[in-house]
Amino acid sequence: MKVLLSGGGTAGHINPALAAAGHLSREHGAEILFVGTKKGLESKLIPDAGYDIRYIEVSGLIRRLTLKNLLVIKQFVTAVLHAKKIIKAWQPDVVIGTGGYVCAPVLFAAHALHVPTVIHEQNVIPGVTVKMAASIVDAICISFPETTKYLKPALHDKCVLTGNPIREELLLAQKEAARASLGLDARPFVVAFGGSLGAQALNNAIVDLVNTGAADDYQLLFGTGQRYFETVSEQIRKNDTAIRLLPYIKQMDVVMAAADVVIGRSGALTVSELCALGKPAILIPSPNVAHDHQTYNAKSMEDAGAALLIRECDLNAQRLKQALSTILGSPETATQMSEKAKAIGITDGAGRISQVAVSLIK
Repeated sequence: MKVLLSGGGTAGHINPALAAAGHLSREHGAEILFVGTKKGLESKLIPDAGYDIRYIEVSGLIRRLTLKNLLVIKQFVTAVLHAKKIIKAWQPDVVIGTGGYVCAPVLFAAHALHVPTVIHEQNVIPGVTVKMAASIVDAICISFPETTKYLKPALHDKCVLTGNPIREELLLAQKEAARASLGLDARPFVVAFGGSLGAQALNNAIVDLVNTGAADDYQLLFGTGQRYFETVSEQIRKNDTAIRLLPYIKQMDVVMAAADVVIGRSGALTVSELCALGKPAILIPSPNVAHDHQTYNAKSMEDAGAALLIRECDLNAQRLKQALSTILGSPETATQMSEKAKAIGITDGAGRISQVAVSLIK
């Protein structure tokens, strides 16, 4: 069996493709090939993971009226022709797209050549590429049940709830062993992070929380983001070993396993991981993403009773303190949130996506 995957631009599109590729390779003996762009993160992450990749040139549409979009459309047509050549030469049994503008011409090329196609949407709100390709693919893998609300009714029969692939190391980590390895005491452990780059509004709220003594009742690990680390280190006045600052949290599997509460953004993969692990969360959606999709991701957890949502415009130390008190001040509340998160969590996303793809092969 030969499987061609395409998804790129950001790790949020690439990691699900890598997870599906790993499962297909291990469980089905599949040969794997990726198609991406040289300017996307896939040009580094895919080879680093040991997979072959072919490159095409394609760009995303500019979200305003501009003549530059004519060049984007011309480039798209050329990319479809290039993708056709790759598909004809490699002859995959199925093609999987995981989002990002690079996968659209690949899926259109595969459809034109009568190769079965699958697209995976990570967020509640479908992205432009998913909406664009939904009518021509054979199956649409969705990560949240609510996604069908944003797709035409005629497409609902194509939708399969697979969830997002969860990194295996996250699922295997054990809480008590993780707490011991981090040298934690019996107090609750709170983890806060705003992504690899950080989030200034979250950083400001955490700094105020710590400096006013509101964080004295628990241990805190705070991922500030690379560009904010020095500034935050200077701003925090308390010299307390229970407050740990990192520019980036590398041991996320250990840290997440040990956490009692997680504070952070609500990207699709983060939300899926929190649900799969059953972690009560305080989510602050980024307002700077397309279609405000992080708010919809967070709302899905909040509606399920698994998270508290604070909009960035309302975020401050007092709101964070109240939210933490709601969860940590009541073991019953924390337990209920954990159980409700697990109830909507999907731990075998990669396997489900793989099964959908395999089922299309004749």
